[in-house]
Amino acid sequence: MATLPFFDLTSLSAWMERQHRPFHRQYLAFYSSWFGGIVLDPLLMMLPADDHMCHRGDAVFEAFKCVAGAVYNLGAHLDRLLNSAAMIGLPCPQPRPALEHIVLETIRASRTTNCGVRVYLARGPGSFSARPDECPESQLYVVVTRPAVPIMERFPDGVAVTLSTVPVKPAPFAAIKSCNYLPNVLMEAEAEQRGAQFSVAFDERGFLAEGATENVGIVTTDGRLLFPNIGRILPGTTLLRIIELAHRMVAQGALKTVAQTDISRASFGAACEVLVCGTTPDVTAVVSVDGRSVGAGMPGAVFRELSRRLQDDMLNNAALRTPV
Repeated sequence: MATLPFFDLTSLSAWMERQHRPFHRQYLAFYSSWFGGIVLDPLLMMLPADDHMCHRGDAVFEAFKCVAGAVYNLGAHLDRLLNSAAMIGLPCPQPRPALEHIVLETIRASRTTNCGVRVYLARGPGSFSARPDECPESQLYVVVTRPAVPIMERFPDGVAVTLSTVPVKPAPFAAIKSCNYLPNVLMEAEAEQRGAQFSVAFDERGFLAEGATENVGIVTTDGRLLFPNIGRILPGTTLLRIIELAHRMVAQGALKTVAQTDISRASFGAACEVLVCGTTPDVTAVVSVDGRSVGAGMPGAVFRELSRRLQDDMLNNAALRTPV
């Protein structure tokens, strides 16, 4: 058996120069409070191995996007990030204005006006134990990537969903956007194995919960737009915007009502439309569930109108656009 090589800074740097991969082209900029600045080379987008985010999932994060030169709904995302952090007793190493400044500076460094952004607030390095008090200082990481292709552009006729067998996260963990995402990963694997685009879970009571990284709702045959109660799902920023936009549709008579409530398997199965929503998928039309058609088996009228309104909100709602 060959002897393992040893590296110093010089030899490691030479090795790294040969390790660029095609997927690295997706990674545009990275801020690390551990470094104290920004790097652009994907090979330098590294974390300390003893950061609790790496070996315990002891961190929280947010994912949002910059659209046509402005970050959409930044305030709501940073609110949720800091709320998730507070729920696990994780202090932010920067005050709120500095946190926002770092996000915008990292986006500027990427030299793009359309991108995805992920912000990680981690317990930080200090030990390989599970004890948070052995990590003397929390850390902040910001990653800017190329934007994902909207799923309705890839599947213009709608997407397929499979019902998940992965147990739903209990409260309060469902409402904390932590980096402990193993259940979510397993749900994504289910969808891939079954030839679906999304996996959707029901809780132990038989009520609709959420997807792996998305919220899910239904449109009933009598015109009600329904989403699950917040207790067992993550309060999605896109979900909350869609509810606000849908209330305007109710006022205009395009919907009977919009509400968050318990949704049974029977109600889910009888829906005329099923919608998936989130930062990456925006509003997405589900046309089949485990091979069974939803409604007419094509994107419906509520999907089309909500999608139009959300796109308009992202591009033209100055109150929710933070210029880069």
